[in-house]
Amino acid sequence: MIYTVTLNPSLDYVFTVPDFATGKTNRSREEALYPGGKGINVSLMLQHLGVHSTALGFVAGFTGQEITARLQDLGLTTDFLELPEGFSRINCKFRNLESTEINGSGPEIPERSFEELLHKLDGLLSGDVLFLCGSIPASLPRDTYARIAERLSGRGILLVADATGEVLRKVLPLHPFLVKPNRDELGAFFGVSIPDRASAIPYAKKLRDLGAANALVSLGGDGAVLAAADGRTYLAGAPRGKLVNAVGSGDAMVAGFAAGWQKTKDARQALRLSLACGSASAFCERFASREQVEALLPGIEVREA
Repeated sequence: MIYTVTLNPSLDYVFTVPDFATGKTNRSREEALYPGGKGINVSLMLQHLGVHSTALGFVAGFTGQEITARLQDLGLTTDFLELPEGFSRINCKFRNLESTEINGSGPEIPERSFEELLHKLDGLLSGDVLFLCGSIPASLPRDTYARIAERLSGRGILLVADATGEVLRKVLPLHPFLVKPNRDELGAFFGVSIPDRASAIPYAKKLRDLGAANALVSLGGDGAVLAAADGRTYLAGAPRGKLVNAVGSGDAMVAGFAAGWQKTKDARQALRLSLACGSASAFCERFASREQVEALLPGIEVREA
């Protein structure tokens, strides 16, 4: 079974505003409203691949009810905890303004609510996959992911930590199954520049040395690097296509890797599916269909570094 955790889900209000100007009344030309959050994105991509998951996390108020309702309308299984106060955040995203966005803070998560989530996670079984994705809300400590990882340690649960900076640093000693920084996040983590695929290889290996079983680095148009649990390092170029919307493509990648691993237990095949999911999703408005993903697979070649 696969579970995703989104601690601070959102309603993403996406709109296009022609000739936007500050200090004036602007009117949108197009609008859309989506449930958002990195764990939710993973669940949506898995659903498109025909893989069932359960979305966990916290919701609050009328916006939280709308997030749950929209996800259930899309066919996702949800098991969110409702917070006693506040409302789930709304993120405003400008489609035509160079990815300009305003993200809300979200509700406060009291310790007792977090303990409820931990008790829920106690029900996971050996072989289950748990995704911990995205930033940690200000009301929770920075070691929240590490606390979850430590609680589940030794139970055979495959933990995917899509996190950055100090949050990632605290999780690595607990041996997550997969971490997936992008080029900028990897560079910031080690205080270096990552100009190309070759320069990412030693730092992907360092993440593995620090505790990750698999370290997958997404490099946009340069493809990806995987320092795998089998001790090998794999490289793959990105398939060609027209970029439409890169938002969520990294989440699609981690979903694809987990789905590929569950099916094949083969790092090469998991990397191929991961890259196909990320690229196909970047080539469309939201998340790619299974058919769009499968159309890219024949053109993705994985080689050992």
